[in-house]
Amino acid sequence: MYYLVAANTKIAYWQDAEAGLTEAARLLGVRAEMVGPETYDPKAEREEFVKLLSRNPKPAGILVSAADPNLMQDAIDQAIAAGVPVVTMDSDSPKSKRLMFIGTDNYEAGRMGAEVVAKALNGRGNVAVYTIAGQENLIERLEGYKRVFARYPQISIVQTVDIHGDPTAAFDATKKIAEQKTQPDAFVCLEALACQEVADVLSRANITGKTIVAMDTDKDTLEWIGKGVIRATIVQKPFTMASYGLRVLDDLQHNKLKTLDADWSRQTHSPLPVFIDTGATLLDQNNLKAYMDAGQS
Repeated sequence: MYYLVAANTKIAYWQDAEAGLTEAARLLGVRAEMVGPETYDPKAEREEFVKLLSRNPKPAGILVSAADPNLMQDAIDQAIAAGVPVVTMDSDSPKSKRLMFIGTDNYEAGRMGAEVVAKALNGRGNVAVYTIAGQENLIERLEGYKRVFARYPQISIVQTVDIHGDPTAAFDATKKIAEQKTQPDAFVCLEALACQEVADVLSRANITGKTIVAMDTDKDTLEWIGKGVIRATIVQKPFTMASYGLRVLDDLQHNKLKTLDADWSRQTHSPLPVFIDTGATLLDQNNLKAYMDAGQS
C-alpha cells in the first residue's frame, strides 16, 4: 500500500493530485490512498505521516508534500530508518533524508510571475505578496520574484501577508488594504487560495487597474481571469506529480536500493535524480479558452 500525505486535502489542487495517484495506481495494479487533514494544518499532517509508520504491514512507500519542511524532517528520517521509501512532492523538505523531490521548479514559477508583474507595471510600482510562512516551495517562488524585481529598482514589495493556509485571512487582509487611501499596484499570490479572495475584495470595492498574479487553477481563479480581474496564473501539475511519484515508489519497491539512508545527491553514480521538474505554464486570457477546452477533452 502506497500513501500520499498532504496538509489540505479538500482543496482543488490536492483533489487533482489524488486523481493522478488513483489513475497511476489503476495502471500499475497497486493500492494507493491520499491522507491528511482537510484544512491546512502542518502539525496534523505530520501526525498522519507518523501514524502510517506504525501500520502493519508498513507502507510500501510514501509521497509527502512537506507543508512545514522542518516539522516533517524527523518524521521523514524515521520512515527512511524504518525502511520506508519517501519521496517529497510539491513542497520539499531538503534537509531530510527523502530520496528525491518531484514538483515544480518553484524559483522558475516565481520568475515567470514576476516578469508578468514587471511588464504590467512598466517597471515601477508597489507590490503586496500573499504567502504561507515557512513553506519551502513558496520561499523559492518569492526568491524568483525578488530576483526579477532586482532589475527594476522602482518596483518594491511593500507588504507580505501570511494567510496561514486560510483564504479568509486573505480576504480580511485585502479588505483592510482596500480601505486604505492608496493600495499596492500589484497583488501576487504565491499559493492557490489567496488571489480569488483578492480579486473578490477589489471587485466589490470597485478598485480597478491593479495587476493580480495567482497560482494554480482553482475554478474561481479561472473565472476571475476570464473577467479580466486576475491578469495571469502559474499552472502547476499536481496530477503529474502524484502519478509520477507513485511510479517512482513502485519502481523502488521492485528494484530496491542497497540502502535508503544515503546521500544520493552527492553520488555520481546515483540511481536517483535529485529533482524531477513537472513543469509550469503561464495562463492568461490569451490561452484560457484553449486550456479549458483541453481540460474538457
